[in-house]
Amino acid sequence: MPVRYSVLQPVKRPRRRRRRRAVALLALPVAAAAAFLAVHHLQSHTAPAAAAAPPSPSRKLHALAPPRLLSTPGAPAQGTPRIGARSGILVDGTTGAVLWVKQPHARRLIASTTKIMTATLVLERLRLSTMVTVPPAATREPLVREGLRPNEKVPAWKLLDGLLIFSGNDDAYALAAAAGGTRRHFVTLMNEKARALGLHDTHFTSVSGVIDQGNHSSAWDLAALARYTMRDTRFRKVVATRIARVKWAAPTYGKVYVNKNHLLTTYRGADGIKTGWTTLAAHCLVASAHRGDRRLIAVVLHASDPYRDARRLLDFGFAQPR
Repeated sequence: MPVRYSVLQPVKRPRRRRRRRAVALLALPVAAAAAFLAVHHLQSHTAPAAAAAPPSPSRKLHALAPPRLLSTPGAPAQGTPRIGARSGILVDGTTGAVLWVKQPHARRLIASTTKIMTATLVLERLRLSTMVTVPPAATREPLVREGLRPNEKVPAWKLLDGLLIFSGNDDAYALAAAAGGTRRHFVTLMNEKARALGLHDTHFTSVSGVIDQGNHSSAWDLAALARYTMRDTRFRKVVATRIARVKWAAPTYGKVYVNKNHLLTTYRGADGIKTGWTTLAAHCLVASAHRGDRRLIAVVLHASDPYRDARRLLDFGFAQPR
């Protein structure tokens, strides 16, 4: 028995040592890998947000469905009242219910009602206290200009008054360049906003509406946009202003803007929002009026007498039971 023990003893010890060495050798790479993963995990969780990889171009940035600004809980009226405009719509400004239509999705040229979208983006992207340097190119915009001077510095709120009350195309250019970096990029933002709001009949090529080609919308889309933008109290205040007297730096000293929306002085409860005209677009009008707790929005496009048409639609709407 002692001989057997002496023979077995040295055999068992080397086996134990080899197992320990094997375990030790295996433990080294495992430990190294664990350390690497731990460092990588720590770095990935402590790296600043700016170092994050940009989203894949194929990834959708707008996951939410566009808001439903208009609805048809019942079949909207057609025919009566009769209007001369080629397209028109009447909606409840509070609920978005469509009350009356005439070719509501026909794509029409929209002239200066384009400025509703311009103002929408300006209010969302630019502080109204911002001092805007007027680009020299803005002073050369065709047709309606309020007379901005190249490189003069003007608060954005004054330009917004000029945009929506006087309907200055130079105001539109200056605000677009300030809010979008360039006028061209601002037009891109306008089209992106139209898609985000579900305005499928709308496409912009101009920040003011002075360019007709490719700049179109529909009565439906303009009513939806008006309802969206009229939620902003700053917008509502400007478009309801009949006359604005604005102080100005020398040598101008002061300006007076007279609103071109004649309904503000001739229709009870009228409080906005925008007129438009070009030779090809004819007269366009997006009108708003409220009586009591009820607000209506009427749109007429390519009209010969937009105020008559708008009055007929608004009268029809206020006569309807709720």
